[in-house]
Amino acid sequence: QVQLVESGGGLVQAGGSLRLSCAASGTIINTWAMGYYRQAPGNQRELVATISNFDVTNYADSVKGRFTISRDNAKNTVYLQMNSLKPEDTAVYYCKGTFQWGAGPFDYWGQGTQVTVSS
Repeated sequence: QVQLVESGGGLVQAGGSLRLSCAASGTIINTWAMGYYRQAPGNQRELVATISNFDVTNYADSVKGRFTISRDNAKNTVYLQMNSLKPEDTAVYYCKGTFQWGAGPFDYWGQGTQVTVSS
């Protein structure tokens, strides 16, 4: 099995920055794509950014130029650097990864971390 532990959320003023981290643990044989999704109250969960195991990145239009996703394969960790934050970025951010651990690959989700941007 695989566990994803997220950290780095919090409260920040508009225009500020936060860095989210998501570390995977378990008997991981292969790590495929990892990424972040977010869900604001009353909204569906939406893609924020993903990064493939070849470091190909994909971003939602709403965060392009402000957010940067990266990964450290040796640590099975993905990072989301969020700059120029806006109140509309307020949401619970969830990490997702695809892993092979003896079976799979399977998708796993983190527990979520709250990001609140005040105006």
